[in-house]
Amino acid sequence: MNHLNKILACVCLALVGSTGVAQQLPSNFHLTKLKNGLEVLVIEEKTVPLITIEVCVKNGSYTEAPDYNGLSHLYEHMFFKANKDLSSQEAFLARVNELGIRFNGSTSNERVNYYFTLNKKFLSEGLTFMNSAIRYPLFNEVEMKNENPVVDGEFQRAESNPTFWLYEDLQKQLWGDLYSRKNVIGDHHIILSATTEKMKTIQQKYYYPNNSILVIAGDVDHAEAFKKAAALFESWAPSDFDPFVKYPIPEFKPLDKSTVFLTENVNTTNPFIMMGLHGPDTRNDVKATYAADVFSFLLKQKSSQFQHDLIDSGLAFGADVSYQTCKYTGPIVIVAVPNPQKIKEVIEKLEEHITKWDSDSYFTDEQLETAKTLLAVADAKGREETTEFIHTVTFWWASANIEYYTNYVENLKKVTREDIKRYVQTYIKGKPKAVGVLTTPANKAALEAHLKTLK
Repeated sequence: MNHLNKILACVCLALVGSTGVAQQLPSNFHLTKLKNGLEVLVIEEKTVPLITIEVCVKNGSYTEAPDYNGLSHLYEHMFFKANKDLSSQEAFLARVNELGIRFNGSTSNERVNYYFTLNKKFLSEGLTFMNSAIRYPLFNEVEMKNENPVVDGEFQRAESNPTFWLYEDLQKQLWGDLYSRKNVIGDHHIILSATTEKMKTIQQKYYYPNNSILVIAGDVDHAEAFKKAAALFESWAPSDFDPFVKYPIPEFKPLDKSTVFLTENVNTTNPFIMMGLHGPDTRNDVKATYAADVFSFLLKQKSSQFQHDLIDSGLAFGADVSYQTCKYTGPIVIVAVPNPQKIKEVIEKLEEHITKWDSDSYFTDEQLETAKTLLAVADAKGREETTEFIHTVTFWWASANIEYYTNYVENLKKVTREDIKRYVQTYIKGKPKAVGVLTTPANKAALEAHLKTLK
């Protein structure tokens, strides 16, 4: 997720409910905090008579030791099952049909979110539905056993793509013994052997109002929504501890050397190159996260030296650089689909470009401004559908804060050539990295010998 969909809007100063803390928010954003610590954000967008209700929890793979790897994702699936008020999945789905709900959820490194869309006239019913699901899951043992292979099936579908294995190997090189903290999809055995007790452990660690946000977006009045949300959710008991103090996220150790590795897969039809480095995060270097996004979009331009030397030259069929914004060490990933006869040359060309990324002549002022414009356009496009960009809001709430989202484009505009130089010099140029190549078993031996000079 390089940029996702952040927001460009006329901002006004809004008071954050009972907290008394001022934040810069768009005029249609209304934020309050309930007495139990639950943040409630209402986004008024009255173009269609629909509302989307979402709860986001600071949970995900970054909270998972190896013996829990993948269980945040399984918990997400169990959300859409029996709870105190709907005693079976059949009852749950019957209520879904009654209200005309479209529902889903997602799990990532640093958040799990649950959301559904329905007609605006069912605001009260929708909030009641969400309240029951998020606060009172039953984790029925039979439903759990039925769902374990469903979640594992998602895993198996991902494994059918050969690049999945290259990415997994890269993750292991980048994160070492903390690999599970970045491995959202999890571990087959852990998923298939999951128990109700483990689900309850996750709930007791992270599922509290003071570790969550409720967002209501669409054709809704914020005053009415706040009143209804408080009536339902304010009785949700907060934790008497900070989950990230009681269960701290370990810091990822910097790479101490560069590595080159091969991933073999019999289904590979074309080699694939993937490089990974440790990038900035929103706790320690938020300014560099904006520079990272701009630089990635700068390299995507067809007029860039990067695209010219890799693609136009015929060395590679595709090449890209991405950065994932995280609260805990965002990864920088460089990928290329090389001409099968030019693998070593492509890696050497990538290395050559990395050494030049901080030079004044590497990109023009026009290319820099174009990158900012492309990001702003992508953001504006993402805001066209409220039911989608609500997920972006909660992503940033979990991995940074809402203001990171609302002020994103303005902060992009401030990125300078010197900011990009600093980003490259701090996180990329001359820094240890992992370099992986996907190949077939038949070509592995020849490629190994070919790449020895790179190690």
